[in-house]
Amino acid sequence: MNRRRNDGTTECERREFLGVMVGGLFSVVPSFRPSVAVQDSGAGPVGKVWDPARAGRPVRPVTALDNDPGIQAIEKKLRCSCGCGLDVYTCRTTDFNCTYAPELHREVVALAEQGKTAQEIIDAFVGQYGIQGLMAPPKRGFNLAAYWVPSLVLLIAGVVLFRVLRRWTREAAVETAAAPAPGIDASPAELERLRRELERLPG
Repeated sequence: MNRRRNDGTTECERREFLGVMVGGLFSVVPSFRPSVAVQDSGAGPVGKVWDPARAGRPVRPVTALDNDPGIQAIEKKLRCSCGCGLDVYTCRTTDFNCTYAPELHREVVALAEQGKTAQEIIDAFVGQYGIQGLMAPPKRGFNLAAYWVPSLVLLIAGVVLFRVLRRWTREAAVETAAAPAPGIDASPAELERLRRELERLPG
């Protein structure tokens, strides 16, 4: 029951106020009904499908060669062709949106299953993708320039810089020695007398 005040406002009774507060509290508290999990259409775990495009797509089983250190060593020498600049192993284990690295990995595994050695697998990739398929050019032939030229250029630049600085230092020393002492305006006789006076000083 509401009672009207003198200023025109109404005053709720305590019982009605508590009833309104309890009703509002129950209206915002979520239902405690157990939620029913919906299973994906694929063979994945039960729960929400975060990537609908992957629903129903079977997950490729992991084989022993996927984690083989020899395969990883080979893939670290091969460049991923997605443009990331990483090797195949690093790209396939860090960028899960890349579709190139898994395919290249499967090619490496297929060649390894054929009994090919690490160098034969690398040569096969070079034959298919060219030198740009490697993380570093092979150390033979003209490719040796990529290893030696930068070091040679740095060495030559260091020698040239050393010689230029040494010449500048020598020229500055010669100019300093040839320049007359500033602020001295005396005859040789006066300088000789000054020298004698200085020698007579004690100490």
